[in-house]
Amino acid sequence: MTKGDREVATLAGGCFWCLEAVFDQLKGVEQVQSGYAGGTRANPTYEQVCTGTTGHAEVVQITFDPAVISYPELLRVFFTTHDPTTLNRQGPDAGTQYRSAVFYHSPAQKAAVEQVIGEMEAAHLWDDPIVTQVAPLEAFYPAEEYHRDYYERNPNQAYCRAVIAPKVAKARKTFFEQLKR
Repeated sequence: MTKGDREVATLAGGCFWCLEAVFDQLKGVEQVQSGYAGGTRANPTYEQVCTGTTGHAEVVQITFDPAVISYPELLRVFFTTHDPTTLNRQGPDAGTQYRSAVFYHSPAQKAAVEQVIGEMEAAHLWDDPIVTQVAPLEAFYPAEEYHRDYYERNPNQAYCRAVIAPKVAKARKTFFEQLKR
């Protein structure tokens, strides 16, 4: 999807708080919104998604300037900052709502996802195969307000220190040249 000369990416890699904290730091990323996608229930709540019965994954929807950061570059950050080889799990978070998924907005995005996955698998970055779901985006539902900017507002919360902070540190180190200054 495009918004003027901007594009939108929708990614699921476990907890949306982690993804939001990582992508918010990148040059060219203008907005990161936590939400839900990939399920069957319209307008799900966090509590409903947490049951694992709605089919939704926790996702972030990223609005970005492709002249500054390309969709494949976003995907490389995505695949590097979560484990795309674990089915329905990221660290301590387990269930289909925490699956690794890319919800593409166009045939071009689908082709880019397939190409990046092929590159990653050819590089043998992981011992196990990538199990990331690749599917068209049917609908995106924004998360409740209290989920937005969670890491920024709660950096000393235990989950933030133990789970999110290491992912943010890895992204800062690995993608230093792409960070906002």
